[in-house]
Amino acid sequence: MISLVMHPAPLPLAARDFAASASVAHPPLVLLHGLLASSRHWHTAAGELAVRRPVFALDLRNHGRSPRAATMDFPVMVADLLAWLDARGLGQIDLLGHSMGGKLAMAFACRHPERVRRLVVVDIAPRPYRMPSHVAEFRAMHELRLDSLRSRADAEMRLEGRVPDASMRQFLAGNLERDPASGAWRWSFDLLALTAALPFLKGSPLAPADRFAGPALFLAGERSPYVQPADLPLIETHFPGARLIRLPRSGHNPHLESRADFLAALERFLD
Repeated sequence: MISLVMHPAPLPLAARDFAASASVAHPPLVLLHGLLASSRHWHTAAGELAVRRPVFALDLRNHGRSPRAATMDFPVMVADLLAWLDARGLGQIDLLGHSMGGKLAMAFACRHPERVRRLVVVDIAPRPYRMPSHVAEFRAMHELRLDSLRSRADAEMRLEGRVPDASMRQFLAGNLERDPASGAWRWSFDLLALTAALPFLKGSPLAPADRFAGPALFLAGERSPYVQPADLPLIETHFPGARLIRLPRSGHNPHLESRADFLAALERFLD
C-alpha cells in the first residue's frame, strides 16, 4: 500500500514593494524578516537599498498581512516563497534573510539554486538553536491580557517582570495593533501558530547534503551570540562560496542597530 504525504498549498504572501528607478539594471532584492517581525521592520533599510534596485520585503506566513495557517515549517515556507516569485514573474533574484528569514533563505537557496544569484544571511547559522532563547517572551505574550490593555506603553510596563530586556519589550509591544472592526488590541502575528511551530523554527533548515555554490554573505552582529567562530566550518560546508563579516557595535539586528555598516557591506557584495 502506497502512503501519500499531502503538502499544504502555498499561501499568497503579502509584500511591500520599493520601486527602483526605471534606469536601474540590478536584479531584484527580496527581504525576509525574522520571527515575530514583518516587512515593516525593513522599511528604512529597504528604502535606501531601492535607490539602485527593485526591493521587495515579504510578510512570511502567520506574520504581518500574510495569511495564517496551522502548518509552519521551512519546507512550506520555501514553497510559499517559490509561489510568490512565480506569481510575480521573477526569475533570478538576490535573496536576504534575517534570523528565521535567514534560515528560510538558506533553505530556499539550497533547494532552488537557479533562482538565487546572491545570498545574504543576517545573524543566523545553519544549525539548531536551544529552545529557551524565546520561551520567556512567548510565555509573557500569552499571559498578557489584551482585553484590559490601554496602550503599547502599558503593554511594555506589564511585560517588564517577564522580559528584562527593554529593547525586546519595546519590540514586542510594537507588534500590537488595533483590530479595525472592534478596536481591540491584537498581535500582528498568529501567536498560537508560532508557539506550536517554535520547535521546528529553532531547528536547522538544512539537510546534511544541502549545498548552495553561489556567492553567499553572512553578516553577523559583533555583540550577537547567534553566530560563533565555531559555526564557520558548518557554513562553509553548506555554502562553499560564503564570506562571514562581523559588524561592529551591533547585536542580533544589524540592519537596525548598525545600519550604515550593514548597508555598506551589503552594497559591496551585491554589486
